[in-house]
Amino acid sequence: EADVSVKLVSSQGVGSVAAGVVMGLADVVHVSGGDGGTGASPLSSIKTAGMPWELGLAEAHAALAANGLRGRARLRVDGGLKTGRDVVVAALLGADEFSFGTALLVAEGCILVRTCHRDTCPVGIATQNPALRAKFAGTPEMVARYLLLVAEEARTLLAGLGLRSIAEAIGRTDLLEQKVTGDARADALDLSPLLERAPAAVSTGRHHAVRSELGDRLHDDVVDDVLAGRVTQVSYPITTAERAGGARLSAALEKRPRHGRGLAVARFEGHAGQSFGAFLAEGVELVLEGDANDYVCKGMAGGRVVVRPPDDDTGDPVLVGNTVLYGATGGTLFVAGRAGERFAVRNSGAVAVVEGTGDHACEYMTAGAVVILGPTGRNVGAGMSGGEAYVFDPDDLLAANLNTQLVAAYEPTLSQLDSLRRVIERHARATGSGRAAALLRHWEQAAPRFRRVAPMAEVARLEALFEGSVA
Repeated sequence: EADVSVKLVSSQGVGSVAAGVVMGLADVVHVSGGDGGTGASPLSSIKTAGMPWELGLAEAHAALAANGLRGRARLRVDGGLKTGRDVVVAALLGADEFSFGTALLVAEGCILVRTCHRDTCPVGIATQNPALRAKFAGTPEMVARYLLLVAEEARTLLAGLGLRSIAEAIGRTDLLEQKVTGDARADALDLSPLLERAPAAVSTGRHHAVRSELGDRLHDDVVDDVLAGRVTQVSYPITTAERAGGARLSAALEKRPRHGRGLAVARFEGHAGQSFGAFLAEGVELVLEGDANDYVCKGMAGGRVVVRPPDDDTGDPVLVGNTVLYGATGGTLFVAGRAGERFAVRNSGAVAVVEGTGDHACEYMTAGAVVILGPTGRNVGAGMSGGEAYVFDPDDLLAANLNTQLVAAYEPTLSQLDSLRRVIERHARATGSGRAAALLRHWEQAAPRFRRVAPMAEVARLEALFEGSVA
């Protein structure tokens, strides 16, 4: 069973938000401090990313305890943790769990060049480039050794406090005291609100079902047929209360070999909740007549998802929300309408067609292909280090919306246009899209208006290949 984790930035009022998400059935509340991170973000983000983790953690722990919610969730903290002392202080302020990031990267060889978003990591950690990845010299033993030293220091400090375990230290703010520095201005700071002892947490166990009713029903109706190699079709109404549609079925299929797997075609009508088609596996096709919330096809590994508007739609609909295809590694998505922001963020292998996007399309893509048949928002291709995107750009607006830090746009080759046309034909057959049908009818006029967005390194190679020749 997977836990629901909600990450909150350490800031004033975080306690109220923490109480809200625990009442909304979160299992873990992660309070993230303003320190730490790779440093690859813009300076404006680094300087305004939140307050010290101590402030947010103390407030979240106190708020949950005051509302009788502390036993219903675990508190996790991060923000530049490095030593055993950091771990013990975090436990005394109320943390159950502790996240390390930058320190672990350094332990395995990171030298803090701070170019994680550029695919140029000189030690082969944050890169997809095979030549750079070959330079990675880290080992699991490096990380294990570092964490053992952290644990040893924490054990020593706990013993000095008369405690036998981290569990005994959680929330023991009575063991902390404000340090007197001798500086009048520093000593004027009152830390007593952080050190107030909250009521002890009472464990109350899980408070929610781990699966949706529709997900269970879909699994039970088709899993045996798919594993037996048969093709089956089912239909259901769907509402926004049903999240991660198809995930349980996909999990069950991935426990068995793909060889001999059949196909389940599940048709839905209505409004799907978050993460429709998440973690989809080969052998599953989901067809939604309606619209879906954020995170459609998150972590998709195979199969196909089709989203199309109902027959009475007035035209040019927004059918899927934000952060579609987040971290997908395979499969196909056809959307006969627009998407929200961050479409195909971190896509690493899926093929998708959509008829318009919001800002930040193809952000951090590393592989796969995206076809956009309508308008885009700003910042297309930010952090994109692999894959390709074809954008229909009849009004020459792409150049103004493109993030040129890592990617460039150019005219596709004839072979690329042939492949593009085949994908659009598949999209038209699957969705009945009028927009796609119109482009195909007038392909000779439409083809020159497409631009292919790809990483600059690939564009440079193509330019060198065709230099001095007539394409």
